[in-house]
Amino acid sequence: MPVRSKDHQETLYQRRQYEKGGIGRLYWDLRDKVILSWIGKQDRCVADIGCGEGITLEKATRLFPEKKFIGVDRLLENLLICADHNLEIAGGDVYRLPFAGGRFDCVLLLEVIEHLSNPSSAISEINRILRPAGKLIMIFPNDKMFKIARLMTCKFPEAFYDPDHLKQWTPGDIKIFLSSHGFRILKQQSIPFLIWQMSLHHVVVCEKMI
Repeated sequence: MPVRSKDHQETLYQRRQYEKGGIGRLYWDLRDKVILSWIGKQDRCVADIGCGEGITLEKATRLFPEKKFIGVDRLLENLLICADHNLEIAGGDVYRLPFAGGRFDCVLLLEVIEHLSNPSSAISEINRILRPAGKLIMIFPNDKMFKIARLMTCKFPEAFYDPDHLKQWTPGDIKIFLSSHGFRILKQQSIPFLIWQMSLHHVVVCEKMI
């Protein structure tokens, strides 16, 4: 989604940053490759909640043309950007999703949970729209390593922007949280390294318990 500086004088857009190429784009592509590798044959209908400007959503629709992908975001600006790229979208937020119960085989929640003031309510809503044994694929960042990486690659504006994260999640935190909210962990993986403290993201794949 668009990211604004602390003084709100400038906006950074995901697609503009992505189009610059370089190591940032290479890493984003690696992140998405890991995420999308977990979408299986049985995952016919997939929701990308908090889809932002739709970069990952667009890749998914191209990679799996036989599947149905719907992006969800609460920001009109993001929805308009997604619409400009011919992506199927719906307005709404993770606390009140505009879908019937059990509609989806898989839900993507990518770099969203760290922004949530009430993650328990959000996960309960995701549980509601997933079919029995449906899959949740989640990713969250390691804020400390992101700042270090951006400083090391001379991305100074990005390093000092306020990401508006309310909590720094850890692999241990998320395992306990999801297990206590009706999900069974299938896979946990830190990227690009196996060690969380050295990595930029942590990926979690889990399924809704029947």
